[in-house]
Amino acid sequence: MLDPDGQTIYDLLLDSGKCTKEQLDAAAEEFENGEKSYKEIVIDFGLTEENTILQLIGDSLGLEVVDLEIYGELSRDLIKLIDAGTARKEAVVPLALDDNVLTIVLRNPLNYQAVDEFRFVLGKEIIQVIAPENQVDAAIEKYYPVDLQSTMHDVLQELSDKRIELSAPTEEEDSQDLEAMANEAPIVKFVDAILYQAIKDKASDIHFEPFETIFKIRCRVDGALYEMAPPPKSLALPVISRIKILADLNISERRKPQDGRIHLKVGGKPIDLRVSCLPTYYGESVVLRVLDRSVVNLDLDALGINEANLSKVRDIIIMPNGIFIVTGPTGSGKTTTLYSALKEVNDPESKLLTAEDPVEYDLEGIIQLPINDAVGMTFHRALRAFLRQDPDIIMLGEIRDLESARMAVEASLTGHFVFSTLHTNDAAGTVTRLIDMGVEPFLIASSLVGVLSQRLIRRVCPQCKTAYVPTDDDLKLLDLEREDVGEQKFYYGKGCSNCNGTGYRGRMAITELLTMNTQINELVLKSSPTVVIRDKARELGMMTMREDGVRAILQGLTSMEEVLKYT
Repeated sequence: MLDPDGQTIYDLLLDSGKCTKEQLDAAAEEFENGEKSYKEIVIDFGLTEENTILQLIGDSLGLEVVDLEIYGELSRDLIKLIDAGTARKEAVVPLALDDNVLTIVLRNPLNYQAVDEFRFVLGKEIIQVIAPENQVDAAIEKYYPVDLQSTMHDVLQELSDKRIELSAPTEEEDSQDLEAMANEAPIVKFVDAILYQAIKDKASDIHFEPFETIFKIRCRVDGALYEMAPPPKSLALPVISRIKILADLNISERRKPQDGRIHLKVGGKPIDLRVSCLPTYYGESVVLRVLDRSVVNLDLDALGINEANLSKVRDIIIMPNGIFIVTGPTGSGKTTTLYSALKEVNDPESKLLTAEDPVEYDLEGIIQLPINDAVGMTFHRALRAFLRQDPDIIMLGEIRDLESARMAVEASLTGHFVFSTLHTNDAAGTVTRLIDMGVEPFLIASSLVGVLSQRLIRRVCPQCKTAYVPTDDDLKLLDLEREDVGEQKFYYGKGCSNCNGTGYRGRMAITELLTMNTQINELVLKSSPTVVIRDKARELGMMTMREDGVRAILQGLTSMEEVLKYT
């Protein structure tokens, strides 16, 4: 099902005759997978261009399509008509004011509700115009930039002007005091600015960490943590309380861990944040996991898996029954790989069920069950219930214990295909781990069809990528000889504005794939050690993660340091 905006674009393109119904339906099918807007998909498919869509919307609504450059430099008084938080949230820019008539442009021209709200709040007649998204984004960046240092200064100044004390309320004091403090306009503005900046930087996690004398705010971008300018320690309690209010958590409870979710709009698009609060000696440590569907591309081709392994994975996931396990440490992209595989096998002829802790992304056409140990909804119980739901494919978020492992085996042996994850260092170690859990070797041999082990490594920034000739010491670290690489150069990123000076931009997966066959199964039945299974798999053609990492280095995709760090 398309959302209202997507349906409007669908109808306009169909009525105009610029696209056939078959083409638009194919784009709609892609939209149901949930990563991009319908407009982006139509453009990606090469069916039309953004300017064409904008002109159709303009003709339909009686709105003018403009080039924002014709408005020149906007005045400060004009910009101040809409506050920065609202401008960034709704992705709107005021362009001109004539008497009591305000001209605005929205990133999403079909956001009628926002136009009505501005008309009511500002008490002015509103004229809406349409412009390309990149122009609107550039205008928001220019006129409503996020400067956390100045925002922090403004927050402290406003709090000082209002004579608001930031000392922590005592146990006896009512939680209303804490709530009032967290809802003060400067605190709201500061938290909004942090969230906007982190999401704009494509952070996967945002950490709020109180210590004895400092309050740290850090963001994880491309797997590495970066510290923002630290605010005063006195802001820790109101800022964390503000986050708890947004997540609908109990702000007076500061002794027990709490979990929640925040739904908000940034730049006119919805963002989900998963919130985890942990009581520590100096206050609550809060981590927000950013679930931005527009950043995550749930497509096997987009994961960076080498072609040979990708082809074998595709052969495995269409099998009628068996267990396919993805392994790796936390943050190695296991869930994204499983989601991408599920998306690929999802069709109207199959029933798919998932048990997840928690459900991170909604997948169209797949029934997803959140695990909740507090009410007894464990992986084991979920899987037992699944088998009575006539599924074809089951995803078990994680094999945690013997019970869930045995249920997964039982499901695969009764004609179902099971996807799951496990925490092991390499693919061969998965077999040993299952045996250690207590799963009988003959059950593993008869049910396991493949194990994909992966790590996420950072890509070298394409803007500042620099070549160099590796030294003999470099090659020795990678177990390579000079003849292995010949004249091939290695690459690193110098650091530029595109990558925030890190030298890296984006991430990719390096993998090793253990496909089960008669020879590997014979070793499993003998409960052979991990090293024996690994050596046999390599003899049969398995590429290790280190070897896959070297391939990525030689292709100029990543640096030597990244591969050595993760393999």
